[in-house]
Amino acid sequence: MPYQEPPFTMGVEEEYLLVDRETLELARAPQALMDSCMAEMDGQVSPEFLQCQIEVGTKVCQTIGDAREDLKRLRACISNHAADHGLVPIAASCHPFADWKDQHHTDKDRYNELQQDLAGVVRRMLICGMHVHVGIGQKDLRIDLMNQLTYFLPHLLALSTSSPFWQGDDTGLASYRLTVFDNLPRTGLPPQLRSWGEFERSVQALVGLGVIEDSSKIWWDLRPSSRFPTIESRICDVSPRLEHALSLAALTQCLTRMLWRLSRKNQRWRLYDNFLVSENRWRAQRYGVTGGLIDFGRGEIVPMGELVQEMIELLAQDAEALDCTAEIENALQITKNGNSSERQRATYQAAIAAGKTTDDALRDVVRHLIEEYHADL
Repeated sequence: MPYQEPPFTMGVEEEYLLVDRETLELARAPQALMDSCMAEMDGQVSPEFLQCQIEVGTKVCQTIGDAREDLKRLRACISNHAADHGLVPIAASCHPFADWKDQHHTDKDRYNELQQDLAGVVRRMLICGMHVHVGIGQKDLRIDLMNQLTYFLPHLLALSTSSPFWQGDDTGLASYRLTVFDNLPRTGLPPQLRSWGEFERSVQALVGLGVIEDSSKIWWDLRPSSRFPTIESRICDVSPRLEHALSLAALTQCLTRMLWRLSRKNQRWRLYDNFLVSENRWRAQRYGVTGGLIDFGRGEIVPMGELVQEMIELLAQDAEALDCTAEIENALQITKNGNSSERQRATYQAAIAAGKTTDDALRDVVRHLIEEYHADL
């Protein structure tokens, strides 16, 4: 079979929370809002599990520039139509002070089944994430690249964290979202698989027992998509800033191409046991970009700025080929200026230092998130 480079097309999915513009509390999405958004964006907008959530997905994008244009249009669409109902979206993985017990799930067959199957665990799912798809046509290649890409999931998580607060408390974590999500079954790092056939046999073992209906109920941090010929990264918190979301998408796309490029030379990234990669996943969840990750080859904890600089150099050839050099270089600025979890904490601490109450300081954090959502539109 002649040599053929995978398309490395990309798609980005994001979940947002809707808040009341005056009270800054979570609000349900009116059906009229959903209808107007879906009509304008032709199926790229959909409800999520909770009624205060809304999900968007780009079209298949050839370049990061295409993704920027489409995601900017989607974010603006949600904002414009939400304003007609006195609402405003935020792109953060947890609302700083909302209580999950006050939320209601969307009355839709898929979500009703989730409520039934997952019981009390799913009720706490007041969280939002970002998913990045990268197009890989060959099924076995998808599995091979997925095994190697798992190593970099903590790096992507550390750059993305946006959920330090939960129900009005600073959790001490950079990504509390992952703590909630990991309570679901079939989550966490993907197992190392030998082939597409092994993946399909594992899925069918559960489908045949009626445990799940298809692979869409497998919620690993990285998985073969159930709907598209893609690898789907699901590790990231959703980013308040559009440009930061695009940097994470570009890194995911470039890392995938880099690993494919190695395979053309009969080379590959070293596979580490999930026990070790999980330690970096925890460090990213706990510290974001401030604590560093373990470089297992060097046998030491390395600051995120140094790791990202190494990634940028490693991916330079791929970024040039995919026309996203500026976007991956922007990731270094995240390590220097702080990611969303740090900016949220800084906003909160500044409000407390100014003599504001805890409640008012948390509302300042929501206002900050509103500003960041609109900053790049």
